[in-house]
Amino acid sequence: MSVSSGQGMEYPSLAKRSIIEFSMALGSFAIGICEFAPMGLMPEMSSSMQISEFEVGNFISAYSLGVMVGAPLLAVLGARLERRWLLLLLMAFFTFGNGLSVMAQSYGDMMLSRFLSGMPHGAYFGVMSLIAASLVPPNGRAKAVSRVMLGITGAMLFGSPLATWLGQEAGWRSAFALVAGCAILTMAMILLFLPHNPNEVRNNPVNELKAVRNPAIWMSMIIGSVGFAGMFCAFSYQAPTLINQAKADPSWVPVALAAFGLGGVAGNMFGGWLFDKLQFRSLGVLLLWGTIALLMYPLFTYTLPSMLIGCFLVGTMVSISPALQTHLMDIAADAQTLAAASSASVFNVANAMGPWLSGMAVAAGFGWSSTGYVGAAMTGLALALYLVFGRIASGQTLAANNLSH
Repeated sequence: MSVSSGQGMEYPSLAKRSIIEFSMALGSFAIGICEFAPMGLMPEMSSSMQISEFEVGNFISAYSLGVMVGAPLLAVLGARLERRWLLLLLMAFFTFGNGLSVMAQSYGDMMLSRFLSGMPHGAYFGVMSLIAASLVPPNGRAKAVSRVMLGITGAMLFGSPLATWLGQEAGWRSAFALVAGCAILTMAMILLFLPHNPNEVRNNPVNELKAVRNPAIWMSMIIGSVGFAGMFCAFSYQAPTLINQAKADPSWVPVALAAFGLGGVAGNMFGGWLFDKLQFRSLGVLLLWGTIALLMYPLFTYTLPSMLIGCFLVGTMVSISPALQTHLMDIAADAQTLAAASSASVFNVANAMGPWLSGMAVAAGFGWSSTGYVGAAMTGLALALYLVFGRIASGQTLAANNLSH
C-alpha cells in the first residue's frame, strides 16, 4: 500500500516505511557496535593477542582510516548501481571484514580486517540516508534520516555495552561475530522489504567527482568536523573524568556511556526535526547549543549524579549529524551519494582531532574538566565559521521535490 503526497508522488505506507527504515537502521546498529567494540574490549584483546593496549588502540585508528578512504571511493564506484543493490553490496563487504576480525590470528591480520570493515561505513550511511529521504515527502526528509541513524545511537546506548559484556564472557571474537550476524540479518531484511525501483535515476561516477569542486560542500564539511570535534573533546575522556574528577567507581563507566547514548538518541531525533523546520539555519542553532552544553559540562564533573547529566548533555550534540547529512544531500546536485557518504569522513576527522586537542590540555595540567572548555572552543569556532561563511556553505540548496526517488 502507498500513500499519495497530493502532488502525484506515491510514498510507502507508514507500516511499510517503518519496516524499511528498521532494516537499514539495523545495519547502522551493527556498524556502530563494530566501530566502538575495541574501546570496551581493550584488556581482553591485549591479553589474547599478546599486544599492548596502545596497539589495540591502533585497531580503532585503522577502522577510521578505512572509513575515510572507503567513503569517497565506494560512493563513486557504486554511483551507477541501484541504491538497493549498492546497500546490499556494502553490507556484504562489511560482513566480510568482520568475518576476518573473528578469524584474525595476528596484529597484522586484525589491522587489515579493521581497515576493510571501515571502508563501507561512510557509503552505507550515505546511501541509507538517500533511500530514507526518498520514502517521505520533502518536509520529512531530515526526520527520516534521523530515524535510520537511530541505529548508531542505539549502538552507543546499549549495543556497545552488550558487545563488551559478550566479549568478556565468551571471548572478544564473539563481539565481532555478533556484528557479522546483525549484518547478515540486515541484508536479509533489505532483500525482503526494500523494493526494486526501476525508475530510480542512476548517476555517473564523473558527476559524483564534481562534488570536489563545490565550495559549499567543503565549507559545510569543515564546519561539521570542527563542531563535532568539540563533542569528541569531552566524550573521549568521560571515563577518566568520571573516575578521577567525580571519584566514581569504574563500574559506573558503562552507565555514563549509556547516559551519553541516551543524549545521542534525543539529540538525533531533535536535529532531524529542527532541520525540517529551519533547513540550513538549524546548524547554527545546534552549534550554539553545543557550545553552551560544553561550557556547562565542567560544572557537572564533580559528583557522580551531576556527571551523568553532563554526559547526557554532551550526547545531545549528536543532533548535528542528521542536519549536516541532509544539508549535504541538498547541496550536492548530481553528487548526492558522494556528498552523503562524506558525512562519515567528517565524523571520523572529528574523532581524531577532538581527543588530541583535549589530551594536550590535560597533559598541560589543566585538569580533566578542561576537556569541556576545549570542546566549547572548537564548537564556538565552528559557529563562527558558520556565521562568517554560512552563505558559501548554504550553497544552492536543491528543491526537495527534485531529489531522486
